[in-house]
Amino acid sequence: MQSVKIQSLLDDGQFDLRVELVAGRAGLGRRISSSRVQKPGLALAGFTGHLHLERLQVFGNTEISYLATLPADRQRQVIHELFAADIAGLCVTKNLEVPAVVVAEAESAGIPVFKTKHLSSTFIANVERFLDDALTASTSLHGVLVDVLGVGVLVLGKSGIGKSECALDLVLRGHRLVADDIVDVKRKGDSVIGAGSAIIRHHMEIRGLGIINIKDLFGVAAVRDHKKIEVVIELMEWDPAVEYDRLGVDDRKFTVLDVEIPMLVVPVRPGRNMTTIIEVAARNQLLKLQGHHSALEFQEKLNRAIAEGETRQAVGGEVE
Repeated sequence: MQSVKIQSLLDDGQFDLRVELVAGRAGLGRRISSSRVQKPGLALAGFTGHLHLERLQVFGNTEISYLATLPADRQRQVIHELFAADIAGLCVTKNLEVPAVVVAEAESAGIPVFKTKHLSSTFIANVERFLDDALTASTSLHGVLVDVLGVGVLVLGKSGIGKSECALDLVLRGHRLVADDIVDVKRKGDSVIGAGSAIIRHHMEIRGLGIINIKDLFGVAAVRDHKKIEVVIELMEWDPAVEYDRLGVDDRKFTVLDVEIPMLVVPVRPGRNMTTIIEVAARNQLLKLQGHHSALEFQEKLNRAIAEGETRQAVGGEVE
């Protein structure tokens, strides 16, 4: 099961969590394994049976106000029982003052307590988006991801075969670079999304030229931050001993994060315009998404023609 350290809430710079640690620094290594959060109002009333320990707990104005109505001994008891249940962590919203009893019990139990300036509704929306992103299955691939005519094309191949040069040529033709060299891939439902590594995003390495910044050279319209991967093209050195697909009916698949993606293997040799081939592959994928498979339609047409020819020969033979 995917999980994330609760300390990552403090490190966030993308989802506007605005959290600060109040107590329980010793528990920052605790892990959250659910993208949903919980407001444990019933736990303050003494019922902890439905606490989801893998979730971040949230106290808003209602919980803090109710806690203030309880006698000091009762406050200590319910907070002790809440932390004794071994929750992952707690966040107090609306920049409310965290009660001293919560701080004391958090330090004793080693459970992190945060507070944020956001209203509960805003914080919950932001933190659930943060956790959904952090808990998504992910991996990294060595390749180039380009948005060609709205189709996410992942170009693979061994180092030096020309992946980056193809991507640069595609950018010159008006297409968009997503990632070069390292493609970070995350699963979203039944599809996978590729993005550039944060350090080298929008950059490209061209041998003999060095590192270039595509966004600075060609403008924001030449790049995008992420794209769904819809077709994979593997560039391979031409091998005369290998029989390559000539009709386009082979149903190859590339599997990443348990998601199967249509795959093409394209041999590279002098004189072949790889950029044009990749662009046409993207156009062909668009046709397939609309229900038109050119290779299969041609094969069916050819099979019908052969069958009709054999039928005419058979009929002609009977007449003779």
